[in-house]
This record gives sequence, structure tokens and C-alpha cells, in this order.
Amino acid sequence: MQRLTLAQRVAADITRQITEGALRQGDKLPSLREYMRLHGHSKNTVITAYEYLAGEGLIEARHGQGFFVCATPATPEAEPEPPPYARALDTIWMMRQQFVREPGHSHLGEGFPPVDWLMDMRLDKFNRQVVRSGITTLFRYGDRLGNINLRQQLVKKLAGYSISATPQQFVTTFGANHAMDLIIRRFVKPGDPVLVESPGYYPLFGKLQLQGARMLPVTRQVDGPDTTQLAHLLAREKPALFFMQSAGHNPTGTDLSAEKAQRILALARQHDLIVVENDAMADFKLSSSVKLSALDQFRRTLYLGSFSKPISAALRVGFIAGDEAMVSELADVKMLLHTSSAEYAERTVNVILREGNYLRHLSRLQERLRDATERGLAVLDELGAEVFCRPEQSLYLWARFPGVDDANELTRRCLERGVMLAPGSIFSVDRRHIVPWTRLNVAYLDDPAFRASLQP
Repeated sequence: MQRLTLAQRVAADITRQITEGALRQGDKLPSLREYMRLHGHSKNTVITAYEYLAGEGLIEARHGQGFFVCATPATPEAEPEPPPYARALDTIWMMRQQFVREPGHSHLGEGFPPVDWLMDMRLDKFNRQVVRSGITTLFRYGDRLGNINLRQQLVKKLAGYSISATPQQFVTTFGANHAMDLIIRRFVKPGDPVLVESPGYYPLFGKLQLQGARMLPVTRQVDGPDTTQLAHLLAREKPALFFMQSAGHNPTGTDLSAEKAQRILALARQHDLIVVENDAMADFKLSSSVKLSALDQFRRTLYLGSFSKPISAALRVGFIAGDEAMVSELADVKMLLHTSSAEYAERTVNVILREGNYLRHLSRLQERLRDATERGLAVLDELGAEVFCRPEQSLYLWARFPGVDDANELTRRCLERGVMLAPGSIFSVDRRHIVPWTRLNVAYLDDPAFRASLQP
């Protein structure tokens, strides 16, 4: 079988988007310059791909306006769509690879900070205080909304972000992933259109596939989602939900700008949209970072937080904050699925927040992250890599390396040499999409094994 050129692969990807309805007749394609910037291809590659599509009669050039879809390719022998469970299993396989830890391997693709960054929390030293605060209730189910003392601490935590809330506006969860599960269960039916960021949080894609939702990708740019694309999809598809990240975006490391935030909220009000703001990386950023929910105060937003990455993934404590009536409904869904909360884990987090240990821990954590980000950017510059965004502090950097058109191939080569990467295709709605970008964990970027793995 003859290997496709990069231009042919780009044309095939756009053809697939037209076939699947992501691009429809009359839709405008990104300009040559926009497509080059978004996907990291050369001008000649994009021109050749567009010329091929025009020759096939799928797009047309309109003088002074750009390129537009003008036909849908015939698919007489199209393979049947796999069931939702089968599609979700693709994501599960990817997650398994991400969680594999082998001695001697470098873990640039890992999504968590190194364990030694978290060890100063010493979870064992909080056990006595947790038990002392009412041992008899540890043998019973907790409150449907979650531990009341923890929710009172969460009120203070969000107040630090200029978000006003009461304890009744919180429901605790088993982390941010569980929070997304509850929202999807409550608000998404099979076939519903749901807006997501691309590149974006790939476990979310698997959850939506399992529910049978129809995902509508919105391109993530350096300052947040592409609001022009968002407006177009809202007008055409009428989705009810948009899942997005504000600070420390996974995988690009980008932050939402104030201008983009205001535009997103204006569109949400205009189109009756609920924006699910996943802010699981909030504690890795300064408290002054832009929050949609601070600007909106839960009129059109739900806010998701988690302590898995900054404290411990083993505790499995997160939360949803939002309109009181909506939060109460999500608490009912939580009861149906899990009966109650993780009372012991929630008490542990409450003690950590109450005793003032957490602020000191975050100060050290963010200082380490700033140093690692600076070192990581220097390493990438040394290697001649293109970096999508250059944040002051971020657990993730999104980069492409010279001569790499398909990050999957780079990932396979590096894995053979003991270095695990997170290729960009993982973070695409369509995992078949060819992506030259790779997500890199800044904590491991100065590992000599990584430099060695890039050698021919």
C-alpha cells in the first residue's frame, strides 16, 4: 500500500470532516495561514491539500472570501459506526498507556506532577485529626452534597477567585472526572450535540462517546477557544453544553484571556448555553487567573475543581459548584450512582485546608512549577522545537519537533527507548487525526533520556 503524502493526509482529514457532517455545504474553511498556524503544516502542504479538494469538487475558492465546502463525498461502502462502548474503549486503552509506570522509563507523557512534589503533605499526619472530629459518623454514609465542613472550606477557596457561593451550591465528587460523569448523566442524551475543545481532555471524549453524544470540536487557541467557530456551531447545532478548561489547559498549557471569557459568556447568554468550566489545574496557577465563573457567578456556568493533582490522586476528592437547584439535581444523580460521598477522604481534605498547610504547600508547588517550566522551555529551544504557548508556569507544554509530521510515529520511536510521550492525536475528537504536536510534562523535560530518545 502506497504511503500518503502529508498533503494527501490533510486532504483526507478534511474530506472525513465533510463526510461526517462536522463541515457542511457552505461552511468556510480556515484560511491557508490559519490552517498552517493551527496544525503546524507548511504553506505548500496546505495549498496542495486545498487544491486536491477543489479538484475533487469538495471545496471551491471564492475570490476575496476564501475556501468553502460545496459538496459531500459519496460513501457507498462506508463502514458501520461502531457502538458507543467500542469507541469509548479506544480512550480507555490510551488511558491505560498513560498510567503505566515502569522502572527506568521517562514519563514525559504523564498527566500528574512528580510524587516528590506532593510528599510534603504527608497525608498520614492528618489521620488523628480526621478521626478526632467525630469517629462514630465515619461508619455511616455522608451527606448527599458532601461533608459540610469541607463545603464551607470550598466557599472560602472560591471566594479567593472572586466567586461567591454558599455551601448549598457545592456537591462533592470523586475528582473532576466523576464531576463530568454526573453532568453528562444528567444533561446529555444519546445523539445530543455537545461542544468540546480540540485539542482537549481526552477522558472527556471517552465519556461522551459512551453516552452516545455527538461531539462538536472547538479549536483551542493560545488565549482560549476559537469564539468565531463557537458562535458558528451554536447557531447551527443548538448544543446545551460546552466543556472547556480555563487555566493550565490540558494539553496545551494555555490560559483563558479576559476578552475571550467575556465573549464566551455573551454567546452562552445568547444561545442558552451552559459552560462547564473544568478548573482542575487551578492550584497550579495564580489565583488571579481568569475564571468564567467569577465573571458569570453561576448564571450560565458550572465550576469543576479537584484535589487529585495538587494533593493526591488516591484521595479522589473533587467538587462541582453552581446554581443551587442544578447542584441539587446533580447530588441526586450522585446518590443514585454512589449512594454517598467519600467521607473519610473529604474530612482529610477539610483538615488540610483548615490547618493552613495547603497554602504553604501550594506556594512551594507553584515555585517548583515555575522553575520546571523555565527549564523545560530552555530544553525545547535547545532541541529546536516549536512551542505552542510559552506560559510562566504550567504542568504541560504543547510542542512539535523538527521533521515530525505525525507525533504517533515519534511516540512509538521514543517508547522503544524507554521514554513515554502523549501524542497529539490522543487529544483530538477524531483519534485518526494526524497531529504533529505532543504534550510534555515539564517536570520530566530535562531528563537526559528524553534527549537521547530523539536521536536518529
